[in-house]
Amino acid sequence: MSAEAPHRPVRSFVRRSARMTPAQRAAIDSRWSTFGLENTGLLDLGSVFGRRAPRVLEIGFGNGETLVSLAESSPERDYLGIDVYEPGIGRLLAAIAEKGLNNVRVMRADAAEVLRRSLPPASLAGVLLLFPDPWPKKRHHKRRLVQADFVRRVASSLAPDGVFHLATDWHDYAEHMLAVLEAEDAFVNLAGQGNFSRVRGDRPVTKFERRGQRLGHGVWDLRFARRQSS
Repeated sequence: MSAEAPHRPVRSFVRRSARMTPAQRAAIDSRWSTFGLENTGLLDLGSVFGRRAPRVLEIGFGNGETLVSLAESSPERDYLGIDVYEPGIGRLLAAIAEKGLNNVRVMRADAAEVLRRSLPPASLAGVLLLFPDPWPKKRHHKRRLVQADFVRRVASSLAPDGVFHLATDWHDYAEHMLAVLEAEDAFVNLAGQGNFSRVRGDRPVTKFERRGQRLGHGVWDLRFARRQSS
């Protein structure tokens, strides 16, 4: 009798091959040892950043535009970015070096795995998930990152009153996010039950978002706070 095949988790992303510019490759080669982190076990964030400070995680930072803007405008905070696409990682590392930012670190990893094995409980002041892949076809909805187990892991990583901020330009995904987040007892909707946020918080408007707005896309923000322990 053959052994049962090991369970393969559903991925919320597809590893696409993408061309990197020489500058992006050079940034990875020269800057990864300083700003890159490996997903090899529980992180000591105090040692990683060399100080005590509020820390914010961005999941899927794309070209790094938001992460760089926030790190520049809030030097009192530390920022950790996770993505799997090397051109974006190279671009972010180049921007970090160009602007002399010391409060950003980068991981090339599956965010679900990082939340599961690398982040200490209650270690974050905020988590950003901005415009994730909506997987619009119904047969692909299982690939959407925002699912009950993922949301529980985010809640575990947040300190009390820490904020999970999400945004999407797909209304169907926005409704899905709202339902999943409101079903998690660890979170409270800062906009009130059943509502999307009317404020963008401190997140900047990205090039991707501006392009969507020119095409007439709506944008839905959700901001949920980690409840205080009872």
